[in-house]
Amino acid sequence: MQQKEYSLDEVAQHSSPGDCWIAVDGTVYDLSKFAKFHPGGESLLYGDGVAGNDATDTFHALHRSEVLKKYSRFAIGTLVERTKAVTKKREYSPVVPYGEALGYWRKHSPYYRESHSRFRSAIRSFIEEHVMPTAAKDDEKGIRPSAELNKKMGEAGMLAAICASILTPELLSSAGLTVLPGNVSLEDFDEFHELIVSEEWKRIGCYGLSDGLVGGFSIGFPPVLKFGTPHLVSKLAGPILSGDKRICLAITDPYAGSDVASTTCKGTLSACGKYYIVTGVKKWITGGMMADYFTTAVRTNSSKSISGISLMVIERDDTVTTSPIPTSYSSAAGTAYVVFNETRVPVENMLGEEGKGFKCIMANFNKERWGMVSAGNRMSRLMVEECFKWAMSRKVFGRPLMSQPVIRYKLAEMAAEVESVHSFLEDVTYQMTKMSYEEQTRYLAGVIGLLKFRQTRAATVVADNACQIFGGRALTRTGMGQYVEKFQRSYKMQSILGGSEEILADMAVRQAVKYFDPRLAKM
Repeated sequence: MQQKEYSLDEVAQHSSPGDCWIAVDGTVYDLSKFAKFHPGGESLLYGDGVAGNDATDTFHALHRSEVLKKYSRFAIGTLVERTKAVTKKREYSPVVPYGEALGYWRKHSPYYRESHSRFRSAIRSFIEEHVMPTAAKDDEKGIRPSAELNKKMGEAGMLAAICASILTPELLSSAGLTVLPGNVSLEDFDEFHELIVSEEWKRIGCYGLSDGLVGGFSIGFPPVLKFGTPHLVSKLAGPILSGDKRICLAITDPYAGSDVASTTCKGTLSACGKYYIVTGVKKWITGGMMADYFTTAVRTNSSKSISGISLMVIERDDTVTTSPIPTSYSSAAGTAYVVFNETRVPVENMLGEEGKGFKCIMANFNKERWGMVSAGNRMSRLMVEECFKWAMSRKVFGRPLMSQPVIRYKLAEMAAEVESVHSFLEDVTYQMTKMSYEEQTRYLAGVIGLLKFRQTRAATVVADNACQIFGGRALTRTGMGQYVEKFQRSYKMQSILGGSEEILADMAVRQAVKYFDPRLAKM
């Protein structure tokens, strides 16, 4: 049905209390009945430049665009002046400057193929339909992702897409799938598809919620696929990939922190030799509140060194309790304090060999940290996008904020930081596509540590500049600066999770020195 057209003169006739029309972005709205319920007060609608006017500039100075969708029921037609054809003077880019990765919008890329484009579109479409509509609210209220949503993710191949580089056709089939999102086959899948997955989940702008959705799975399930016995893998893959069950990684002890080798959670082999009796606690476990399985670091012999650590899958039962840990970002992440109280774990749930779990943990850290970089830098990129849009639309002293040289400098600094990290990330990702698992462990462990250190340092610059650009709105949990405010509460976590900045920087140098011939250091 064609909408009715109104002239601005017609809109101007409705500007008195009880009779309020406005136009925004060429659409005419009748807010007569809504005015008294306006969150900012009815009087604001009858102020200068609102009721009876084209209030586009006023609206966008105060509200995000999604608000228009929320109140679309009040739309009654279009503004005739806005329907006239406009002659374009130049070809505009549909992408906010530096708001998407270079491989997404540049004309040429050495890394991305057509399958990557299809894959990104499919992932983004799912997230925009099933997650984005309530993401900001769920993140703010700490609403943990539901089992129903996790099931939808499994059925759509969203979970399989996270770890497809180590899946087999048989495992994919166990989840009722034959291909990945975008009709991408396992044969076509590479680490750049994985990079896209990490980026798209953080594009929602809610670090806590996205961690609750995929954080625990992305670091908890790959060790099962890599080190589990064929029987264990076949037992768990179907339920987890299909979204019926959830899994997380439980490594950190409250007593050890980044010092994984000092874990105190103990597992004693039973007299019958069929299971381990595990007792101990884990802390800061992402996704732990929703998990059915815990990929857990356990000390299984009396040795206090790394040779005493094993990695095993523990299934939730009445001897496993989880309590929420309030964090600086959002309870939607399901961050948990986990207690194992004489929990029986079948010996076949061991990942790798007994006493050699530390090697499995360290190997898993490479991909975990790489994923954190992918996700964290995408959050920083979102801040660049938000700040560009704000600087273009916000007017101060009668001029766009973008007209201020200091603002352009801050935007340039942010974009340069994000693009530098992303170029480093893409090069590391390319190396991963050409290396075996063992080669990645040998050659990329230190490099990835350095990359993560660089990414979190860049995020610090981005957070500071974004806060200054948005001003007071960057401190407000709703409205125009809500995503910047969320970033202020989450960016620092990036520099701690997966290994603190200082430890990773030190590890990067130690790894480099380890394989450097000291004879070459003579000057």
